[in-house]
Amino acid sequence: MNVKMLTLGPLQTNCYILYQQGKALIVDPANDGEHIIKELDALKLEPVAVLLTHAHFDHIGALESVRENYQIPVYIHETESEWLTNPSLNGSQLFGAGDVICQEAENDLKEGNLRIDDFQLEVRHIPGHSPGGVSFIFHQHHIIIGGDSLFRQAIGRTDLPGGSMEALLENIEEKLFTLPGTYTVYPGHGPSTTIEEEKQENPFFN
Repeated sequence: MNVKMLTLGPLQTNCYILYQQGKALIVDPANDGEHIIKELDALKLEPVAVLLTHAHFDHIGALESVRENYQIPVYIHETESEWLTNPSLNGSQLFGAGDVICQEAENDLKEGNLRIDDFQLEVRHIPGHSPGGVSFIFHQHHIIIGGDSLFRQAIGRTDLPGGSMEALLENIEEKLFTLPGTYTVYPGHGPSTTIEEEKQENPFFN
């Protein structure tokens, strides 16, 4: 499986295109839907779904343009299903980013294994940055799409509504650090890292 990272929008949010055999998953269509669509077209890919690690406005800015263009379903954790339609919940009002209002997602995510077309993944609920934060784990490829939970030598901020430093640290240790050290973490912001590197060098755990 291939991973294409697009860094988009004023907060430099990472959108990921995961693809194999001509099919693609779009994770966190952060901003600039036209750019995302051009990348997919250039790679000659057929998207089959949009996955959201959480519903903060900087991760969903291009959701509607991508969903409408490809007519594909959206998946989000059930805890944040209402955030898509509510700019006071998704943070766009708080940050003065203009009201970001999306349609409801077609599917609620829960912890456990998930199959979408030919993609097999595990969903792990990792609240702390936000109540419905999740990571998508592709065990066959040793890949984690981590959202705003674990960054390279950092963690997601916990001072936003619904955030909890205690919960985030606990969930990272229990649900990410228990994975093999060779797994690559692709975060919501910044460069990729590995589980082993973060266990050894992340100052929040050392």
